[in-house]
Amino acid sequence: MRGPEIIARNGRMKVNMEREGLPFNAERNMSFNSRLAQELATWAATKGKAEEVANALFRAYFVDVKNIGKVDVLADIAERNDLPKDEATDVLLSRKYKDAVDEEWQRCASFGINGVPTFLAGKYLMVGAQPYEELSRLVEHVLKEAAEPSAQ
Repeated sequence: MRGPEIIARNGRMKVNMEREGLPFNAERNMSFNSRLAQELATWAATKGKAEEVANALFRAYFVDVKNIGKVDVLADIAERNDLPKDEATDVLLSRKYKDAVDEEWQRCASFGINGVPTFLAGKYLMVGAQPYEELSRLVEHVLKEAAEPSAQ
């Protein structure tokens, strides 16, 4: 992505985030590989910290513009969420949760999902950050479709 494309994307993201009351740093001009962050989140879930770490990763990436592809950044996030920093570092360096994340990626690919966020409802995919109203329309459509008698 080039400068004007990043500026346009950030403008759209900022509008969507503000609409939902979420913080967003529109000056963000870098994208970072989130693979290790996904492995950290998978490990955090085994420790009962999935939501806290997911929220911290969101803030680090979208607000603080931290490189969530770096082990030291991720270990600090773990520690700030009451997880042992040394254990987080070991988990990330050993790639202990690589296979679990690979399996999740394969499962997502089987549904045609190749980006985040993607919302799957029934047989429909909605890709990208969406206003609440759009998500609500998707769910209503799927529920209405499911309630209709199938044509025979």
